[in-house]
Amino acid sequence: MSTLPLWAALLLFGGCALVIGVVGTRLTGIVDDLADRTGLGEAIAGAVLLGMATSLAGLVVSVSAALADRPTLAMSNALGGIAVQTLFLTIADILHRRANLEHAAASLGNLLQGGLLLCLLALVLVGRFAPEWTLWQVHPVTPLLVIVYLFGLRLADRSRDDPMWRPAQTRDTQPDVPEAGARERPAAPLWLIFIGLAALLGVSGWLLERSAAVIAVETGLGQSVVGALMTAVVTSLPELVTSIAAVRRGALTLAVAGIIGGNAFDTLFVAASDIAYRGGSIYHAIPDSVSLWVALSLLMTGILLVGMLHRERHGPAHIGFESVGIMACYLAGALVLLMTGEG
Repeated sequence: MSTLPLWAALLLFGGCALVIGVVGTRLTGIVDDLADRTGLGEAIAGAVLLGMATSLAGLVVSVSAALADRPTLAMSNALGGIAVQTLFLTIADILHRRANLEHAAASLGNLLQGGLLLCLLALVLVGRFAPEWTLWQVHPVTPLLVIVYLFGLRLADRSRDDPMWRPAQTRDTQPDVPEAGARERPAAPLWLIFIGLAALLGVSGWLLERSAAVIAVETGLGQSVVGALMTAVVTSLPELVTSIAAVRRGALTLAVAGIIGGNAFDTLFVAASDIAYRGGSIYHAIPDSVSLWVALSLLMTGILLVGMLHRERHGPAHIGFESVGIMACYLAGALVLLMTGEG
């Protein structure tokens, strides 16, 4: 597929983007129903089911790129995806006109997932600046990412059953309340649809990586720009459409949990890419422009957590300071990447 002409690669790229966007829209309703029927709750279902499924295309892109000896594309896709998905929350915030989304969707589960994401991103930076030690071409930070992620999920699940902190309830707070009688309805058909849609996202991600590699070479943009600003955006489209769909359904906790949980899962792209990459530590095979996205994602997540804790009810144009700050961070990162053009 590396011999594809540029026009064919762009056409394939656009087709994959369309499939990913449509499938992502369908997934929201499925996961919302599963959250009610299984008793998982929107925060956990959004972080685990929705977050993992919508991230599948991005995971395939990063692993395929690492296997093909394109570490910059693999890492810029993974880390750029985290940044752009956080940006998508500001779009959902704008569409929720009643109050700031971070105010209405504040929950212990979302705060814990945000804290977990900060820890995982910090570990990626530790791997980048730690000595280049590997065992079987895998850096020690890689298994740590998986362990910390699983431990964080366990903490979030335990806190749901026995919470030690609750957000203050206001007239704008949207609680996560299952539909009446939802637990009595069968969940098996929903699980089958969920698995089928997730598989379709995975195939689309594999084709997307092939077309992105051609675009990076033929246009001269480089893997950093194509990964962070093109594949990352396209593979993050499910997070955008699912967040908007969740806001329209009134599932506000699910809207925020899908983004934060998806971002936490996306850090495992780095672990998977390091295992797939056979050139040593993938953390040390990337330019500084890609490392910048780790720092920006840390900053954007920190701003988001402060926004959920502060819970500003109404800001200018119905969005809070956190949305303005997140947009500014992303635009600054995109500008720096376009100016430097590394990779």
